[in-house]
Amino acid sequence: MRIGMSLSYSGGFAETVAELADHEKAGLDIVFVPEAYSFDAVSQLGFIAARTERLEIASGILPIYTRTPALTAMTAAGLDYVSDGRFTLGIGASGPRVIEGFHGVPYTAPLGRTRELVEICRMVWRREPLEYQGRHYRIPLPGTTRSGTGSGSGKPLKLINHPVRGRIPIVIAAIGPQNVAMAAEIAEGWQPIFYLPERAAEVWGASLAAGRARRDPALGDLDVVAGAPLAITDDGHAVAGLLDAIRPMLALYIGGMGARGRNFYHDLACRYGFEAQAEVIADRYLAGDKNAAAAAVPDELVRRSSLIGAAGYVRERLAVLRASGVTTLSVTPMAGSAATRVRLIERIRDLAG
Repeated sequence: MRIGMSLSYSGGFAETVAELADHEKAGLDIVFVPEAYSFDAVSQLGFIAARTERLEIASGILPIYTRTPALTAMTAAGLDYVSDGRFTLGIGASGPRVIEGFHGVPYTAPLGRTRELVEICRMVWRREPLEYQGRHYRIPLPGTTRSGTGSGSGKPLKLINHPVRGRIPIVIAAIGPQNVAMAAEIAEGWQPIFYLPERAAEVWGASLAAGRARRDPALGDLDVVAGAPLAITDDGHAVAGLLDAIRPMLALYIGGMGARGRNFYHDLACRYGFEAQAEVIADRYLAGDKNAAAAAVPDELVRRSSLIGAAGYVRERLAVLRASGVTTLSVTPMAGSAATRVRLIERIRDLAG
């Protein structure tokens, strides 16, 4: 099991990067840099590439609507180049609240666009002259004489540079049944959110099986990337406080990350079996009572989607995660000092074997 770490959306970037050399020595395998309506991930990934030697770097994730497919491919090839072949392209559809609310782009056909983007990226990395006539992307753009919207002067081009690798690993963030099946079919990796190993087979097993049945063997085994907040302590009072600290984030996603009736994270909580609690969270969050929404987050979801507790408990949870199919574990160390965070990476590396 690879051990990864996800950087925070806000604040402390310089300090965190300064720690990464120590995390690298402690056994960290990969670092994920998110991109929401925050600083872009690409500039930060380039900075990290220059400050590390062995550590793999990954976007976690780049929304598919915010860059053209060709630019996504160019960006991935560039990051793979400056990191000497250490980059993984993490992509995802995000949601309409961010894509339409912040970027002003219609949130349409997320599955179809993802599939076409992946195909286009791999064409670019193979340095093929880029000719692609899909349902959502047409390259070159047809001219008006062919019922297109372009000038008609576009010509198929291929990437000028020779990429470090002809196929850069792609991880797709997905939680819906069809999206998960597509990830298992076409991507090197799949990244769910709020991963609950005890419910994973029930919620995603059929989708993963369907995708794997259509998977090209050349892609290798599917890398399953699960995330979890991490703290190792025997202090029961501290454990309770740390668990409470992650409730607001769960409440934000389940209750506030989307409109009523169109919130993918709310839907996931329901599929996990927490329908009644999810409704309460949404009601309270949308009414403006965020504290009450956080208090309604089910204890089971908080505990089993995190790694917070004594070393023996964390070791047991790692075994459950591994048995459910997780191959990369992305942790968020919950500690107030750099030395303690580095120690947490050392300990989880040891516990994971």
